Amino acid sequence: MELEGYNQEKIIKECKRGNIASQRQLYMHYYSYAMSICLRYTNNKETSEEVLNDSFLKVFQNLKKYDPSYSFKSWLRKIIINTAIDHYRKNSKYPELIDYHTQRFHNCKNKAVDNLMTEDILTLLRNVPATHRVVFNLYEMEGYSHKEIAALLGITDGTSRSYLKRAKEKLRILYKNYFSDAHE
Repeated sequence: MELEGYNQEKIIKECKRGNIASQRQLYMHYYSYAMSICLRYTNNKETSEEVLNDSFLKVFQNLKKYDPSYSFKSWLRKIIINTAIDHYRKNSKYPELIDYHTQRFHNCKNKAVDNLMTEDILTLLRNVPATHRVVFNLYEMEGYSHKEIAALLGITDGTSRSYLKRAKEKLRILYKNYFSDAHE
């Protein structure tokens, strides 16, 4: 939900002036929206908060470049995604090691597929290697093409396709394990 037109313009104007109360108001208003994006790109809440805070720092530093004829929410989303990608690049030299065949979800509740909750989906996504998760999110959630993903991540189109395929395969395995554990 965007802030009401005049109210948002006023808050953004005050943020541009460095008004800390307005910056806090903007941050708090968009916190849940921004966090939902960050959680899809990271492994845990702490890292998501780091990406979120880095994103808002960039927002406040670059607010003078924001064109009010466009949606603020869309502009914010783009900054969050780019910050998450930057975070991924910075940390991609530390690969995640997860054994997908033995990964178990002992804390899950007995849920039907139709009741798969956001937290359940995020749990599954967090168990996909970072590279695959980033490609999956960019392609499936954000609508980027493989060519765009390749340019963003410095990989080839074919590599992007391969990572997407692997992410989907891992998600299928995790999904099956999740629900077989839930019914035991």
